[in-house]
Amino acid sequence: MKIGVVGAGGVGGYFGGRLAEAGNDVHLLARGAHLAAIRADGLRVRSVKGDFMAPVRATGDPAEIGRCDVVLFCVKAYDTREAAAGLAPMLGDETAVVSLQNGIDNEETIAAVIGADKVLGGAAFIFSTITEPGVVTHTGGPARLAFGEIDRVRTDRVERLLAACRSAGIDADVPSDIRVVLWSKFAFICAVAGMTSAVRLPLGDVRDDEDAWAMFRRLVEEVVAVGRAEGVPLADDTVDRQVALAADQPAGVYSSLHHDLVNGNRMELDALHGAVVRRGARRGVPTPANAAVHAILSPWARRNA
Repeated sequence: MKIGVVGAGGVGGYFGGRLAEAGNDVHLLARGAHLAAIRADGLRVRSVKGDFMAPVRATGDPAEIGRCDVVLFCVKAYDTREAAAGLAPMLGDETAVVSLQNGIDNEETIAAVIGADKVLGGAAFIFSTITEPGVVTHTGGPARLAFGEIDRVRTDRVERLLAACRSAGIDADVPSDIRVVLWSKFAFICAVAGMTSAVRLPLGDVRDDEDAWAMFRRLVEEVVAVGRAEGVPLADDTVDRQVALAADQPAGVYSSLHHDLVNGNRMELDALHGAVVRRGARRGVPTPANAAVHAILSPWARRNA
């Protein structure tokens, strides 16, 4: 398959690299020092599953990539609209653009720019980041992908991508309803990101404090309630499963939101807790815990913008 990766960071770099290693024609859309390093020395992936050098091509111009079978869309949520506007040279009639981003608004935002027929929902389960230009480091998580058509039809392009992922040794799945996966992950991310960022301590410290751990659960409960109000059929045990997942994570885990906060980077706060509060207000679902996190972190988000 010809695969374009828009946003060659921890997620796009890792999964794009694995797909390239398996023989797919992978093109990374990157910028700055990261792009220069990949062009000079290739993309290096350091992984708990084994280090490798990824045989990818890299450019800063979508027109140099051309039409793709699949585009893995991995930019930060605040860059979604701008990045989607540059996709045209990479799109053919059957191209699948798979959002692998944080947040719950991205698929709608991309669809508004390029058309809903091009967009697949997706979720990546991995802890990975750029540790230096040209180097992506995968430190943990199952390195798993889930994706599917928003309308839940099992199409040929979904089956082809699934086969490509599995041939590359990627644990991939096509759930019966990708919306359930997206909202379940969203609940987990909002709680981990919100608490590690608000208290400036890793997840283990949050778990060890009774009040903080109760707040963690409330964040999950609110997101799940909003998702159900949006018509997503989230199972009765969704909250318990996401809290149990957090209980099983290493004590030293932080979040990408915390990383951006402490490093002075632009933050995805609006795409996470801001989206929960907005959608909750539209649906008449109270979201006081998410509103509190949003209020606590908003000054930092403005400072880092």
